[in-house]
Amino acid sequence: MNEPEYARFTAAAAHCKMTNAAFLAYAVDKAARDLTRTAAEIATEREVLDEIFAARRHLGRIHGLFNQVAKALNSGADAPHLNATAQAVHDAARRMEEAADALLAHRDGSESA
Repeated sequence: MNEPEYARFTAAAAHCKMTNAAFLAYAVDKAARDLTRTAAEIATEREVLDEIFAARRHLGRIHGLFNQVAKALNSGADAPHLNATAQAVHDAARRMEEAADALLAHRDGSESA
């Protein structure tokens, strides 16, 4: 558990007027009573992270392809749809960055779920 997680955990226990140990025992018992929900919440976050990392890999490949396009353009080739394609890639990268920021904000408790 890192410092921000520990601080959030301690504050939650204090808010409930419980010791850290009692709060932890209650939370663990609650999670254990509904394993389907607990597993779904954990799996969903992992799946989102997996998708974000996959998208990052794809953007890296697209970067390589754009380098090839630049080389072709410098050799006199024509690319009539280059601006639209570049804008679509830029938009996709921005959406991926926003999704990653939203996930991190949710994990850090900066944003309500």
